[in-house]
Amino acid sequence: MKWDGEWHITYEVFRDLGIAFAAVLLLIYILVVGWFQSLGTPLIIMAAIPFSLIGILPAHGLTGTFFTATSMIGFIAGAGIVVRNSIILVDFIELRLRQGMALDEAVIDAGAVRFRPMFLTASAVIVGSAFIFFDPIFQGLALSLMAGEVASLLLSRMAVPVIYFVAHQKQNIPTHS
Repeated sequence: MKWDGEWHITYEVFRDLGIAFAAVLLLIYILVVGWFQSLGTPLIIMAAIPFSLIGILPAHGLTGTFFTATSMIGFIAGAGIVVRNSIILVDFIELRLRQGMALDEAVIDAGAVRFRPMFLTASAVIVGSAFIFFDPIFQGLALSLMAGEVASLLLSRMAVPVIYFVAHQKQNIPTHS
C-alpha cells in the first residue's frame, strides 16, 4: 500500500503542475496578444516551448535521472525563457519590416543578430543551473533548465523565424525571390 500512496501524491503533484502550466500558457498568450496586438503572433512565439522537451527528455534518459516534480518546474521555468527568446526574435523581425526590409531578409537577420542575446541567456541559465545539478533534490530542475535551454536555443533560433515567415508570406510584405 505504500506505493499506492506515493503514486497518488505523484499523480496529484503532476496534475497540479499541469494545471499551473496551462494557466501560465494562458497568461503568456494574453500578455503577448497585448504586446503585439495580434492573436496569431503569440502562437508563433509559443511554438518554441515544446522544443525544450527535445532536450529535456533525452537528457533525463542519458543521465539516468527521473523526471520528477522539480524537473517539471524546470520545464515550466524554461518555458518563460524560451518565450522571451522568441519574443526578441519576432520583435526584431517586425522592427526590420517597419524599417522597410523584405520579409525573407528580416527573418534571416533576426536569427543572426538576435542569436547573441539568446546565447547569453542560455549560457547564464546553464551556468546557474550547474551549481544545483549535483543536489539530489534539485537535479531534475537543473537538468531540465540546462538541456531545455540548449535544445530550444538551437531549434527556436531557426524555427520561430521560419514559422513567422510561413505565417506572413501571404500578406503583402515584400520578399526577394
